[in-house]
Amino acid sequence: RRARPLVRPRPGRGYSERMRFLTRKTDMVDAERALPGREEAMPVPERHVVLGTPLQPPFPDGLERAIFALGCFWGAERLFWQVPGVYTTAVGYSGGYTPNPTYEEVCSAQTGHAEAVLVVYDPAAVTYEALLRQFWEGHDPTQGMRQGNDVGTQYRSMIFWTSDAQRDQALASRDVFQERLRAAGYGEITTEIVAEQPFYYAEEYHQQYLAKHPDGYCGLGGTGVSCPVGLATG
Repeated sequence: RRARPLVRPRPGRGYSERMRFLTRKTDMVDAERALPGREEAMPVPERHVVLGTPLQPPFPDGLERAIFALGCFWGAERLFWQVPGVYTTAVGYSGGYTPNPTYEEVCSAQTGHAEAVLVVYDPAAVTYEALLRQFWEGHDPTQGMRQGNDVGTQYRSMIFWTSDAQRDQALASRDVFQERLRAAGYGEITTEIVAEQPFYYAEEYHQQYLAKHPDGYCGLGGTGVSCPVGLATG
């Protein structure tokens, strides 16, 4: 999938072509130039490979949804299905324009989507703040259109809030974590915090990928900076 790490190109033959390629991958497409997509939704497996729960609604009463993007969604999904109180997770695409995109289309940087994780959780068992902590500590939110060796608009950091309460907690957590990052020598957080947008499920082989392939690729790496539990108060 992403077998080749990003290598800084040397000046000379191929240098300009490589630079143009990387620029295209990190330039956001606009709605007018985005791929048209399709009406048919991606087939979705009935059950979560690890949790045994449904990947699609309807979900039991009382559960809430959270949606995050933090780089390669293989490793990102694993971060969240391991959290006690999480009912189910699924990977997909959000934040763009193309309806029901394919993985190849998203990787072309012509859909505007980020690789995202849907997290359905029991708020009586795990708080949204705890999920935010998992999000902030699970990747480097200062890298813009990349995450480690993975380069492109689909790897950008995003929080999609599904309620006003989630929005307020996400913004507060960003401000608190920014202080911690700055003290540790990191730059400004580039995470987009936006209202929930359509979530398009990814192909079956991407769902719970690292459970099916334990030695599979995972490009996520945190900063090593701890995000405080009391996010809103610091």
